[in-house]
Amino acid sequence: MTNSVFKNSKISGVVTCVPNKKVYFEDDALSAGFEAKQISRIKKSIGLNQRHVTDANQTSLDLCLYAAEDLIKGLKLEKSEIDALIFVTQTPDHYQPCNAAITHGKLGLSKKCSSFDINLGCSGYVYGLWIASMMIETKSCNKVLLLAGDTLSKCVNRKDRSAGFLFGDGGSATIIESSASKNEMFFSLNTDGSGSDFIKMPAGGFRMPKSDETSKEFTTEDGNTFSNENLIMNGAEVFNFSISEEPNAIKEIIRFSKKNIEDIDYFVFHQANKYILSNIARRLKVSTEKVPMGTVEKFGNQSSASIPCTINDGIGHDLVSNNKSVILSGFGVGLSWASCITTLNLEYCPEVLVFKE
Repeated sequence: MTNSVFKNSKISGVVTCVPNKKVYFEDDALSAGFEAKQISRIKKSIGLNQRHVTDANQTSLDLCLYAAEDLIKGLKLEKSEIDALIFVTQTPDHYQPCNAAITHGKLGLSKKCSSFDINLGCSGYVYGLWIASMMIETKSCNKVLLLAGDTLSKCVNRKDRSAGFLFGDGGSATIIESSASKNEMFFSLNTDGSGSDFIKMPAGGFRMPKSDETSKEFTTEDGNTFSNENLIMNGAEVFNFSISEEPNAIKEIIRFSKKNIEDIDYFVFHQANKYILSNIARRLKVSTEKVPMGTVEKFGNQSSASIPCTINDGIGHDLVSNNKSVILSGFGVGLSWASCITTLNLEYCPEVLVFKE
């Protein structure tokens, strides 16, 4: 694992934007071939009700740009103050140039502002916070704009009974800046590449370029239908990974920070599904009042945008001008997991925004 502690940076604002279009779980489940009697049981178990999905012309860049413009306005920032732009996504507009460069131009940021992408999913938001905090700690930057968003609804096959109904789309913007007062941020980051096949889009890169062959659908023995151009997930392996590694990771970062688990006001996990979150909370013996779980019900699994969306949707009202100790923790594709303990006392944190043209 990689453990780090920084003392001179803070998160000052968080904004999340979702598309206007909604898709409902009942419709998803019927598309995936579930029988009516199964739908209510599955819905109750994994906590899915609806998800917001992009149309054919919307991208993660559009959603993150919308969030960034609102955040800059809400914090009354001058664009010249932003020293770096980090864009976390696995659904970029293009192979080249990176989303960060395109967004830099659309925002009209200074030429002195460094900009780059990070190709990570569910753990990506915390990795982005880690890199941004490191840049501030070394005095390379004073303010960093972190964008994190994905549109995985475009990647799944709706006939896939394991993943076709899970993913919603979202984009977020966060400002991390230097802090005059001491504000410790503890990080723990981990990877297990032996599980890299458990969440994967086989075709579309240079190892397996898209072709007529890769677009052909096939159905597995357990009734999942997809092609090699879709996101394919081994649900059982991902569940086992989540409930075994994540509780241990939380215990480890609490030991590293020399805090007690009772000191934490909120545990903001990647919103995989309610069943996984409730299992993690039970293994940690943490009250579910401290573990927001309602975001996945409203927005689905949003990959890199799920943690900031949970902040805006679930607990933002309690984080503005109000010191709260929080754990932010993401886990998933890679396999990769990352956690952060910090104090949040935000200056700007509105309700989740709905994208408008």
